Amino acid sequence: MKEVMVRIKSMQVSREAGSDEMEFVTEAKLYKRNGALYLLYEESEFSGMPGCRTRLRLRDDEVQMKRFGEGAGIGNELRFKKGSRYTGLYETPFGPIEMEVLTNDVASTISEEGTGQVDIDYEVSLKGLLEGRNRMNITLM
Repeated sequence: MKEVMVRIKSMQVSREAGSDEMEFVTEAKLYKRNGALYLLYEESEFSGMPGCRTRLRLRDDEVQMKRFGEGAGIGNELRFKKGSRYTGLYETPFGPIEMEVLTNDVASTISEEGTGQVDIDYEVSLKGLLEGRNRMNITLM
């Protein structure tokens, strides 16, 4: 397991809520298991999910994001693969909402040595209540 610093930038654009950008830097752990690279980091008050850990599993041309802990809700898992549609549940304080994610593009250059980045461009729909386009960039520093 290797300790790394990561910069996480995300941008969300929706008709209902306008646009929102966020950027923060945090420590992360990078490790390899069963042919996949994993990146594990703590969310912060700034990201809106204090007490939550995020795990990215990077394998071939797919990224799986799973959140654990306080503030993560139940079933907060996303899969990103270019051109693929993922459906699941997004847990909110008011109960679960059906979620659909369409990945426009995903690219990862992260290496076991602790360099590279992940770029994800996707569209998300929460049961038709909120639709938007999201872009996330995670850079190992």
